[in-house]
Amino acid sequence: MIVRTLAETEGTDRDVRGDGWRAVRLLVRDDGLGFSMSQTTVDAGGELNLWYKHHQEACFVIEGAAEITERETGTVHRIGPGSAYAPEHDRHTIRVLEPLRLICVFNPALTGRETHDADGSYLPAED
Repeated sequence: MIVRTLAETEGTDRDVRGDGWRAVRLLVRDDGLGFSMSQTTVDAGGELNLWYKHHQEACFVIEGAAEITERETGTVHRIGPGSAYAPEHDRHTIRVLEPLRLICVFNPALTGRETHDADGSYLPAED
């Protein structure tokens, strides 16, 4: 059984930060579950252009508010506490209206060492 808390994960190599965002990766590929799970926070005013072409992602909003724009269609979705979304490999932009806290699940599982490509996707991590 895996039992892990945010407190023990914060400040480790599983605590990943970027410009205006932070992902605390509670479960990663090495845990052997076939998926990874993170708590992600994004500062208000942030705008992220994302495209997970190598992963499927599902997110559940704990707090905050944002707009997600599907870049192919221009469709805008407003999300807030209790909302879930899964981009299905779609290029999308998240514009954060209020500080956002999400639980994010990825398949295949993230190693915890991925970096974002110029197009907003995660590059597969080197083993």
